[in-house]
Amino acid sequence: MTVAYRGTRYHGFQRQPNARTVQGELEAQLARVLNGPVTVYGCSRTDTGVHANRFVLHLHTEREIRCKNLTRALNGYLPDDISVLSCEDAAPGFHARFDCKGKEYLYRIHNHESKNPFLTDLAYHYRRPLDTALLHEAAQAAVGTHDFHSFCAQAKPETDCVRTIYAISVRKYEDMAEVLVSGDGFLYNMVRILVGTLLDINEGVFPPDALGGIIAAKDRLCAGRTAMAHGLYLNRVFYGDDLPFRQNNPERGEP
Repeated sequence: MTVAYRGTRYHGFQRQPNARTVQGELEAQLARVLNGPVTVYGCSRTDTGVHANRFVLHLHTEREIRCKNLTRALNGYLPDDISVLSCEDAAPGFHARFDCKGKEYLYRIHNHESKNPFLTDLAYHYRRPLDTALLHEAAQAAVGTHDFHSFCAQAKPETDCVRTIYAISVRKYEDMAEVLVSGDGFLYNMVRILVGTLLDINEGVFPPDALGGIIAAKDRLCAGRTAMAHGLYLNRVFYGDDLPFRQNNPERGEP
């Protein structure tokens, strides 16, 4: 099942005691549709206020129900900030989290002097002029396999922080800037710290070529700020051979 949600009113995806979560809402409404308790297993965790465009989860049920009917019934009960986009029968043994081969995150920045009341919780409002060409070039130092200790909140020295970034881009469309990053996995707050560090580069706190040295330092104190949660979206997840680097392989003549 693929769902989209606006994370503003939720304490992340994962179920928590005494807190409203996306998983808790889904399970509550699935129980109504399927007439019994249901556990859903998500492809990832998202923090409080973080959104998802295409979040994959799986569930088991003994009830005979067509996927189309399940989608319609569940959407009828879910609040307006959660929507089931698609549903299909999974292969035996499929697991939304453990079968995931990669993820793509999107960070949205509203770059304008005045705030937009329609984007208050959907994009980070940034007033300073934003040199997206400079930041796109600076961000390429993160592409590849690195130890990202510097970009993990509260990482212990023994924590395995080696991850592979397939691609990262920084682009601007009128007054909306977007940072799009894909990789085989991400650490706690990794994308938000990366975006915050790029914003610090934009402001001259770090030089344009600082990212490589920050990565090499393996020290969170060497990186920049943690960007606000409400600008972040889990954009999509990848399974099987559908990996993002296949979409920009120069050997295929693609950009």
